[in-house]
Amino acid sequence: MKQDSSTIAWNAIGDEWFELAQTGEARNCFIMPQMLGYMGDVKEKRILDLACGEGGYSRELTKRGAKLVAVDCSKKAIEYAVKLAEKENLSIEHFVRNSNDLFGIESETFDIVLCSMMLMDCEDFEGTLKEVVRVLKPGGSVYASVIHPCFDGNHDTGIGRQGTGIDREVVVKNYFEPREWEAPLYQGTIPVIWRHRTMEDYVKTFVKAGLAIVDLNEPRASDEQAKISVPMAWLQKIPLYLYWELKKL
Repeated sequence: MKQDSSTIAWNAIGDEWFELAQTGEARNCFIMPQMLGYMGDVKEKRILDLACGEGGYSRELTKRGAKLVAVDCSKKAIEYAVKLAEKENLSIEHFVRNSNDLFGIESETFDIVLCSMMLMDCEDFEGTLKEVVRVLKPGGSVYASVIHPCFDGNHDTGIGRQGTGIDREVVVKNYFEPREWEAPLYQGTIPVIWRHRTMEDYVKTFVKAGLAIVDLNEPRASDEQAKISVPMAWLQKIPLYLYWELKKL
């Protein structure tokens, strides 16, 4: 295992992330349902859940008939995910791996690689995509979600906020910088490393890796989701998340 900055940061957050992942409003009421909707019917599909965290996607996709391999750079996360999978009697393979070094995982064996809210976090973006392409079958798909680079970033000096409540605005102070900083997750206390990648960064790296862009979505909250809270209602105005569907050429 390479102890890069991403690996060190996500190993350190540990139990706090597990709690936030399972109770987080945005993740459970918006981010995850949107992704599962885009993925559609996954029955009998072999899926790699890259940076699986506490394993929520892996468990749900397994229940939908997919065959899952779950990978994360955090040993704590994998141990936690294994316990939850065993508790629900779900058959999921789990591995502790860096996203840019999936050693021991065979090439061209997956129909789908899922990268939910992780491509903006990994230190070696190009190396991660190289491994994603390696393990995908020819014509295989990548489903990826990221923090929208045009509407979120470092709030102090990059892409900030002005005002409060439903009327708050996005204020672009510097779209290009900073590219890296440390801060806790929303409602968290332990700092992790955040990275900002531009739209150009994403597209050019996808193309270089041999991935074609099939679809792109900037989902907005439904009226039902907007009733949950003001932050959720704000997602009817500002797309904070960006979803890609990519295909191996």
